[in-house]
Parts: sequence; C-alpha cells; structure tokens
Amino acid sequence: MNLQISMSEIHEITPGEPCERIFIRDPPWIASLFLKGLYKSLQKGVKLEFREIEKRKYNLLRRRQIKAETEAWEKTVEEYKELEREMCEKKLAPNLPYVKTLFLGWFEPLKQAIEKEQKTQRSKKQKAAFAPHIELLSAEKMAVIVMYKMMGLLMVAQQDGCVLVVQAAVQIGSAIEQEVRIQSFLKARRNQRDKVPADAPADAQRLNKEKELLRRRVNSLIRRRRLKEVQKLLKKEEFKDWGRDTQAKLGSRLIELLIESAFIQPPVTQSADSPPDIRPAFWHKFKPVAKTPGKNIVKNYGVIECDPIVLAGLDRTAKHMLIPYIPMLIPPKKWKGYDKGGHLFLPSYVMRTHGSSRQQDALKKISGKPMQKVFEALDMLGSTKWRVNRRVLSVVESIWAQGGNTAGLVDRKDVPIPEKPLGGDLTEMQEWKWSMRKAKKINQELHSQRCDIELKLSVARKMKDEEGFYYPHNLDFRGRAYPMHPHLNHLSSDLCRGVLEFAEGRPLGKSGLHWLKIHLANLYAGGVEKLSYDKRLAFVDDHLDSIFDSASNPVNGDRWWLTAEDPFQCLAACINLFEALKSSSPHTVISHLPIHQDGSCNGLQHYAALGRDTLEAAAVNLVAGEEFADVYSEIAARVHDIMIRDGNKDPTTNPNALLAKILIDQVDRKLVKQTVMTSVYGVTYVGAREQIKRRLEEKGIISDDRLLFRAACYAAKVTLAALGEIFEAARGIMSWLGDCAKVIAADNQPVRWTTPLGLPVVQPYYKSERHLIRTSLQVLALRREGNSVDVRKQRTAFPPNFVHSLDGSHMMLTALACRDAGLRFAGVHDSFWTHACDVDQMNLILREKFVELYNMPVLETLLEDFETTYPGLTFPPLPERGNFDLREHSLTQLRADNGSAKVEIDTRAGTSEF
Repeated sequence: MNLQISMSEIHEITPGEPCERIFIRDPPWIASLFLKGLYKSLQKGVKLEFREIEKRKYNLLRRRQIKAETEAWEKTVEEYKELEREMCEKKLAPNLPYVKTLFLGWFEPLKQAIEKEQKTQRSKKQKAAFAPHIELLSAEKMAVIVMYKMMGLLMVAQQDGCVLVVQAAVQIGSAIEQEVRIQSFLKARRNQRDKVPADAPADAQRLNKEKELLRRRVNSLIRRRRLKEVQKLLKKEEFKDWGRDTQAKLGSRLIELLIESAFIQPPVTQSADSPPDIRPAFWHKFKPVAKTPGKNIVKNYGVIECDPIVLAGLDRTAKHMLIPYIPMLIPPKKWKGYDKGGHLFLPSYVMRTHGSSRQQDALKKISGKPMQKVFEALDMLGSTKWRVNRRVLSVVESIWAQGGNTAGLVDRKDVPIPEKPLGGDLTEMQEWKWSMRKAKKINQELHSQRCDIELKLSVARKMKDEEGFYYPHNLDFRGRAYPMHPHLNHLSSDLCRGVLEFAEGRPLGKSGLHWLKIHLANLYAGGVEKLSYDKRLAFVDDHLDSIFDSASNPVNGDRWWLTAEDPFQCLAACINLFEALKSSSPHTVISHLPIHQDGSCNGLQHYAALGRDTLEAAAVNLVAGEEFADVYSEIAARVHDIMIRDGNKDPTTNPNALLAKILIDQVDRKLVKQTVMTSVYGVTYVGAREQIKRRLEEKGIISDDRLLFRAACYAAKVTLAALGEIFEAARGIMSWLGDCAKVIAADNQPVRWTTPLGLPVVQPYYKSERHLIRTSLQVLALRREGNSVDVRKQRTAFPPNFVHSLDGSHMMLTALACRDAGLRFAGVHDSFWTHACDVDQMNLILREKFVELYNMPVLETLLEDFETTYPGLTFPPLPERGNFDLREHSLTQLRADNGSAKVEIDTRAGTSEF
C-alpha cells in the first residue's frame, strides 16, 4: 500500500504506533529532472549504438568499394582459371553465357601468346618501345583486359562489327596503364626484401627495418581501414604517364596477339558432312569509313573486324561484360584538386579535358580556394544517394524478355535483309542494293541500341539489392556537371530515369501530392504539359482509374502508362500516386521519386537576362503573367504565318511556294522545338536542316527523299528567320561574343575566361597535327593538339560555350543552396530535381540563385577579363541592352517548360500557394 502524507501529518505519528511503510513524494520538478536525465541517458546510448552500427556498415561498404576498384580484373582472371580447371576435370564445357564461352576458349591461347611476347622482349637486344610496359602486368590479367575491352568497343561501335585500330589500341593501352597504376603501389616490394649485412651501419639497418614495416603495411592495406594514409603513400609513389604513343604501341601489339589467338567454330548443321572448320574471330583490314556520322567524307582506315557469329551474340550477353566505374557504395571522396576526389583508387579528374594540356595546366595552377564552390557543388551532387526502383525494373525486364519493341525499348529482332532478285533489270538491282544497305544500317543501329540497353540493365541488376549508391560527378571543360558512371545514370534515357529513384524517402506533404500529380501530367506529355495548372491536375484526377490499373497491373492490364511520352518515368509516378491515394493519409506516404523542374528554353533565358530585353524576358517566362509563355509555340506560329504568305505566291516565280503548301499543315511546336533550343548554342543552318528533316521523317507524310530534303532546307531557313525576329537582342550578344573570340583567335590564342564560380575555362580548339607511329600491325596516325588555334571553331563555339558555363554556374549555385537548406538535389544541366515535398522551396532557391547570378555584371566582368588576359588586343564595345531589371521580378516564378505549377510568392506571409 502506498501511503502519501504531508509533512505536517508525519509529526503526528508517534513511534509507538504501528505504521506501515511511508513514502514521501518528491516535488514534481525533481521527478521531472530525474526522468529527463534518464531519457537523455537512454537517448545518448541509443545514438551511440546507432552510430556504431552505421560506422560498421560504412566500413563494410568501404571495404567492398576498395575491392571493387582494385581487384576487378584479378577476380575475373581467377574466374576463368577456375572455369578452365572445371572444364579439364569434367571434360565438359560448363553452362556459360555466350560471351564467356568465347572468352574461355580464347583466354589460355592469348595468355600464352602474351607470355611468349614478354619472354621475347626480355631476350631481345633491340627491344620494342612497349617492352618495359608489357612486363608490368601478368599475362593472364592482360589477356582478360584485352578481351573485355575489344568486345566492349565492338558493342558500341558505329561501324558494322568493326572498330578503328587506332581507337582500340589507345583504349586497350590506356586500360592496361590504369590497372598498372592501381596495382603498382599495392604490389611494390611484395616479393622483395632488402637484405642488409649485419655489420652495416645503424642507419642502413634502421632504413631496412622501416622498409620492412612499410611492406607489411602495404600487404594488409585492402583489409584495413587506413585509406587516407594509403592515398598519401600512393601520392608519393612515382608514376609517370605513358602517353598516347606508348599506349598505342602496346595496345596494337596486344590486338595483334588477340587476332592470332582467338578463333571460333561455326555451329554444326544437319546437312553438313563434317564439322565446319574453325576460323579467326577477328581480322585486320583497311576499309572506307565515314569518320563523321551524317557526312559523306569517306577515308580508308585500318579496322579490326569481328566474325558475324561473334557480333550476333554480343547484344544477348552484354550483361556479362565487366563495367568499370560502376556507381559507388559509399559517398565519393571530396574534391580537393584536379586529380584529388571522386573514386577511392580509380583515376578521377575534376574535368574531362580530353587531352587538352592547356586546360589541365589552367586547373593545376589555380589553388583550391578560388575553386572551393565548384568542388563543394560537385561533392553535393555526388552525395545524393540513389537506389533502383525494383518494381519498374521488373516491368522493364518483363518487356525486354518478351522481345522489346515497347515503351521505347528497341526491337530485339533484326529487320529482314531483302533477297537478291533473280535476273532483275538494272533498276531492280539498284533498288535491291539500296534497300539492302538500308536494312543493314538499321540492323547495325538496332545492335548498338540493344547492347546499350543490356549494359544499362546489367548495372541495374547489379545494384538492385543495394540499400543505395552514389554517382561521383565531374565537369566538362565548360563547367557542366556529369556523373562519372557512363551507363545507368539520371542524365540518360527514360529507361534509366524510370529505374532510378532517391534512396532517401520523404513524406509527400500537402504540396508534394500536388507536385506529384503535376509531375505525372508532365511525363505523360502529348500536349498535356502545356495545359493550365488546374487542367493538368484535373487530367490526372480524370485518369485515376487508368493510373491505378497501370500501377497495380503494368504488364497485363490496360497499360495506359505506355501511351506517355516518357513511359517508364510515368509508370514510376503512377506507382507512387497509387500508394499515396490508396493510403488513409496520403500526405504522410513516403516518396522516393525525384520531381523535375526544367528551365523554359534555358539558353534563351540566359540571353534574355544578359540582354535585359523585356520582350525576350516575357517570351521565356522571366516575367510573370497570367498565361504560361511557350516560346516554341510562338516560333511555330510565326513559321506558319511565313509559309502561308509564301504559299500564296506564284510557284513559277517562287520555288518555295510549293514547299510552303506541302509544309503548312505539318508545322507544329515539335517541328521547331529542337532548332529553337539549340539556336542559342550555335546551331548552324545545316544542323537546323538535319533536325527538322528528322521531325519530318517521323511524321511520314513526305516519302520522296529528294522532296524531303528540299522541304527541310526551306523549313530550316524560315525557322531561323522567325527566331531572328523575336530574339534580336540575343542575336546581338551572340555576335559580340563571337567578335571577341575572333579577335583573340586571330592572335593565335585560345579564348579563356573564368566562370562566376571561379572555374578557369580554356577552349580546346586547335588545328590538330598528325603523328605517325609504326607498329607491327599498321602505321597508326595519332592526332595531337597543335600550336595553331582553329580560328573558325574558336569564334563559332564561344557563344554557346559561354552560355553553357553560365547555366552550369546556376546549377551549382542551386546545388549549394539546396545543401544548406537540407534538400536532396540532382541536376541535369537545366533540369533540377528534388523530393515532391521540397519542390516549392527548391523553386524559390532557383529564382534566388538566377537573380543572384545576373545581379553580377557578367558581360562587364568578361570584357575586363579579356582586356587583362590579352592586353595587346582591342575588343568591340559591349552591345546595347534593354532596361529590364530582373531584381524587380525576383519574387516571381521562373516557371518551367515542363509545366511546374504556378506559384506566386507572398512576401508578407513568407509562404507559397497554388
């Protein structure tokens, strides 16, 4: 019994009276303090335990990442050695995928050929130029690298089953160098011990002891957790770059050994009297090749060609290829310099310089502090954790297994090759030859696309069971950020974007549910994305039955999602919306889906901000209005008006009259969109013609090729004329930028500038010089950066490159602000992604950072930089600009072309509403 009494009552109890136990209650504040302390203690214990679990998990993932980067080729070598042993013991070839069966047959002969070459080079008095380098890796590892790299190149080859010798040689040599670089330190002194005589000086004995300790530490590096120390030691390890000459010579000899070692045996047919003879899998030949796709300039190049049987099996087995630079299991290393950051051991560079020594020097010279914001932005992009959307992936796998040809997936069957006519006349034979070439070209494209899809799916399958993964990012020379992994990433196709989602989920919230619906409408597209915001939301509500059916039965249901322009992304949005609306509390449903906000013709937005032109600013939604401004529709309308005017002219005096009449009913937003988008990036008349020609081909109304070409020529001229009428100020700035570049290039100097975030940019356009290398296979012609600038390219490329550097700066400023606000963020150039619940906040940041960027005197600073960098040159004055003040519109929505909801900001309340 608990007896609670007051202090006065205690005194009334006499010692002689029987009394049960008395409990004195502490004042409430004491009990509260006690419980609070207990709670804090428990919470502290829970946090420490959680941290310890997370630390152990991180360390495990880091060990896996190190092994993936340092032991990939060794693991593959061991796999083939084990398969060989199994085959010898059981006298049967194991049940292997096609490509691995080929590799198993080639592995031992190629390994032996490389071993023989290594011995030959050791014994020769006059050694080959590659002799010191062919010794740096084991023959078995070289054999595996050569096989995988050659097959990988054939998978993505533009030519039908062949790859240029110079390309293959350099890439194989580069892959060997990269593996040597990774392994050189790990293998250093592995089997060597410096022996010091007992009577040697004490200093020598101490030095030997230090070397022995270092050797032991190196041997256990992979198993230990001292990565920073490893990196410091690796930095001290001298490793001189081989250069393209050495890479090409070594690669060329290894290709030659592969040709001599790799054979295939065609399948046995029932009608054959005996098994067919084995034949080479590869051969070397010279072949006319169009180096630049789409152009008729053809030259003879040395190529490596593979047997059709090898080629036929590649797209089925691309998933078994070893893929370097797969997404990381842990956050990438923070960037601290040109080659300091990204992957743990794999070579990583902050910029893709493509061999431009001047750009590399500019990056290496600049200290860390001026580029700190750039490094931090790349770290932010790399820290976003992704995962595979398994439900979408299973749908992709199902469609792919059934032959593809749905939801944008390529058909897994080739188109039939037309049979040669028997005894046909000359016209019939010419038509057959034309149709045969066309069918072969289509099949070649289909093969390349199949391999691409298989490589993407291979990575998705590999990563689907991971809790999450990361994409290290680096830059192109203009300052635009890209994931370093080449296949499955969010900059890629609808397939990749549908299969990827944020690993971290966040509750939808009230605004997030609206954004999810709008996002779904935008992905469905087909004109829906251009409806008013209320109508877009109504579109989704009107199609809820179809959306629910798509989410619950995507393969065997009505498959409404397949009618979307971005089907796999639409399916992912359907699934997320289905989960939300079927919940009793939709706003609390966790969403992993990235919601996109795209710039409204982003390049023209930048030019409008630079030129301060009010009309141009309104055309690209820098000015708020009741209706969404669609610049593509406006240009299409102008093109239509011009064609109506031309169509009314006399065809006998105006040859365009007939073309105008044919095209009038085909002019729409889609026809001109790509040309308008790329106009600010320097699209030429030829480029515009090809873009419009592709759109006309898709419509399929003009079947005659000659008429199609003439129609595309006319439509391109009209579209560019319409653009010039609306964006006159933008054209003026483009001309000024080009004139400045011409002044600089005429002095035989490259155009240099520094982006608003401190990134130094050097245009890499020089007249290349041919450098001939004699190899046993053929004479290789390597292109080197010359000393004379390409004046035309420096001039024409500068305006688009400068604008690209500005939109890259805007994206990075946005990334840093999102980091500071606690948002998850991904950027695809002028498209910005975050969780649905955070879209409103990200939109506010987007506007703030755009205004912040153009509150800087961008063109004035550029002119000052030019005058400082090139003191002996005279530049034209800045072009005239308007009086549009972006600051006055800084609280209005820079609304997205993909139809982001109209959000007006109420500065008094500090909130936003639809």
